[in-house]
Amino acid sequence: MPTPFESASLNLQLFDLRREPVLREARDWFLREFNPESFTELVTLLSGERNASFRMVIGYWDMAASLVTSGAIDGESFRSAHGEIFATFSKIQPFLAELRAVTGEPDICKHMEEVIFGAPMAEATLARRREALRAAAKARGSESRAQPTSELSERL
Repeated sequence: MPTPFESASLNLQLFDLRREPVLREARDWFLREFNPESFTELVTLLSGERNASFRMVIGYWDMAASLVTSGAIDGESFRSAHGEIFATFSKIQPFLAELRAVTGEPDICKHMEEVIFGAPMAEATLARRREALRAAAKARGSESRAQPTSELSERL
């Protein structure tokens, strides 16, 4: 079992990695714009130009979670420091079984899954995050449609 100092140190290093510009942009896309409503839509999105972003985000969080499952970081410490993992996992969880079956990769996101379901009330937390992200995406869509084109262009 890692000491609290060791867990804190690794959590800070993981946080620092999240600041890398390409990963930061991929995470932003994933949380704001990646909103599949079906497995078919997920496959369509992953077949496009954002495939690398998807793999980067999922790969980062599964690697980070593997530090918990291997015992390098305390699970509670990790979950407290990296709440974003719940939001990320909430977007793929509804499609995970099918994704695993179709790809023939039963271990996709297994570390994320184990870490998240190690938290009390994990299902309720995932449902809340999923709904909050959908509501935010819907609000952003309404906001952009309500603004005149020239005003929207100025914001971009």
